[in-house]
Amino acid sequence: GSPPNRGISAARLSGPPTPSTMQASTALQASVATTVLLAVMLVGTISLAPARVSAPMSARATSMAAVRPVIRHYPVTPRNMRVFADVSTPQVSAAVVKQLRDKTGVGMMQCKKALKESDGDLDKAEEYLRAKGIAGAQKKAGRIAAEGSIVSYIHAGSRLGVIMEVNCETDFVSRGDSFKELAESFAMQVAANPEVEYVSTDDADPVMVARETEVIKAMEDLQSKPENIRDQITAGRVAKLVKEKALLEQPYIMDPTKTVSQALVEAISKLGENIKIRRFQRFILGEGIEKKVGDLAKEVEEQTAAMQKQAEEKKDEKKEEAPAAEASAEKPKVAVSAKAVKALRDKTGAGMMDCKKALAESNNDVQAAEDFLRKKGIAGAAKKAGRTAAEGLVVQYIHPGSRMGVLLELNCETDFVARGEKFTDLADSLAMQVAANPEVEYVSMDEVDPAAREREFQMEMSREDLANKPENIREQIVKGRVDKIFKERALLEQDYIMDNSKTVGQAVKEAIANIGENIVVRRFTKFKLGEGLEKKADNFAEEVAAQMGQ
Repeated sequence: GSPPNRGISAARLSGPPTPSTMQASTALQASVATTVLLAVMLVGTISLAPARVSAPMSARATSMAAVRPVIRHYPVTPRNMRVFADVSTPQVSAAVVKQLRDKTGVGMMQCKKALKESDGDLDKAEEYLRAKGIAGAQKKAGRIAAEGSIVSYIHAGSRLGVIMEVNCETDFVSRGDSFKELAESFAMQVAANPEVEYVSTDDADPVMVARETEVIKAMEDLQSKPENIRDQITAGRVAKLVKEKALLEQPYIMDPTKTVSQALVEAISKLGENIKIRRFQRFILGEGIEKKVGDLAKEVEEQTAAMQKQAEEKKDEKKEEAPAAEASAEKPKVAVSAKAVKALRDKTGAGMMDCKKALAESNNDVQAAEDFLRKKGIAGAAKKAGRTAAEGLVVQYIHPGSRMGVLLELNCETDFVARGEKFTDLADSLAMQVAANPEVEYVSMDEVDPAAREREFQMEMSREDLANKPENIREQIVKGRVDKIFKERALLEQDYIMDNSKTVGQAVKEAIANIGENIVVRRFTKFKLGEGLEKKADNFAEEVAAQMGQ
């Protein structure tokens, strides 16, 4: 009936053992053991965490000797071990984990582990992850990457353009924002480094390397050096020159502290797939075109003389047309409605008076009027075809899905015309035209390789269906067949996708007549995703079994 014991005196602890005194003694021992162990750990002499020992061996032995009696009286339980481990392990806040994750893009648990391994130091944790990423990326480098995206970059003003193919392993990754942003940044990188010519140093032309080696080796500043030293210096200079032209060796424009190659490796670690920059092409407007630099006074004099000659020719034409006009005056005038004029103008882009005249001449037949204007346009375009066209636009077309892309350069005479809506629309439609005609390889028939033409000619001549034909007939048939083969590969010979009633060449000539300047499709390049890459075809069941076995 007495009240419960709330304290334990020394006399009671030293008396005969009873159940209550034994319970109290155990509690006291546990309290003392915990206090002693925490004190020892706080001064850094011992850590009970499995893989962390911070004290010297002598201090560790002393500490263990001091603590051993306490541990003997009070065995350390898993619960107490968790307490000690929590004290010894550095605490990592969620805010720091988020900061590292936003900076590197790596998973949350990997960021947390990196911060623990780096004692909470953000910079060291980033280096830790980068080292881990490089190790992981090296394992993935041998895997086939045949998916990906075709991306482009057109610099402001459309005077510089880049098209690029970046490959990964699956279309799932290629559709992700991270991969798209990475690919687009690489295309921008090519535009920002005009000296870059190839992806990696392995792509350098051996002939160029050999030529540069000979040039550098013959430099005067190396002639006084010993032969072995001269070879080393030459090799170093050549290696530097090769690196300056390799995309992967350039400082990354999104983070100059790393190279493009390092950024690529980090992306491989982050996305978990092999990624490769396969190829790129860069167009600079007017590159290689010789611009005409003439005497302005002389040019004005020539233009004035030409205008006077043209005016005299018009007077002569009027004199010749006068009798015909009197005869035609007896004919009733054709009434042309404003609606018909507008329809023809919208269809052809010609001026209002030209459309009205064409309709009147064609008795309101819209098709005949269009043919009339086309003939006029072709005649006008022929006069402008000899002028130098060094201005214009570099345009791109990426087909939906980013599996096909086109880069095209269209030239005109002045940047004023190049900025106009008509010229821009024409350039965009021609880039789309290249994508719509997969067999197209060059701009015009003039670009056909004579050797290729001769080879096709001989192949056609040897066909059995022509063996019984006379020699002259056979040659005509073969010439027609060969022309057809190469016309299918020439852009200007294709049906214009915006108006199938005309060819691309005719559409360009009409644009010349409407705009008033010479227009030239100079060049284009077309990329198809994975073209020429061998895709690995695995047995899915065997692949799963292999992964499960690992």
